[in-house]
Amino acid sequence: MDMGRESRWEKDAMTVEIVFALVTAAVLGAAVFAASFAVALAFDVTGPAREHTLTGGALLGAVAGVWRVVRVLCRFDAWRRQGH
Repeated sequence: MDMGRESRWEKDAMTVEIVFALVTAAVLGAAVFAASFAVALAFDVTGPAREHTLTGGALLGAVAGVWRVVRVLCRFDAWRRQGH
């Protein structure tokens, strides 16, 4: 692999991968939060328990989103280092 400047194709591939990682992370985070919201609605949770359930869902959604971004970008970096 050439250790010089990156080609235009490599820059475009990195941009596409970053956008893919961010979009899928947002979808995953929203799905995790929606699941916690559905649990709160299904069990008719009210008051502080509802707030804690939704806060926990938001926190888990954020963690899942960050995990997705890191996983996708690390996998792309490993693929790129193999010379593909």
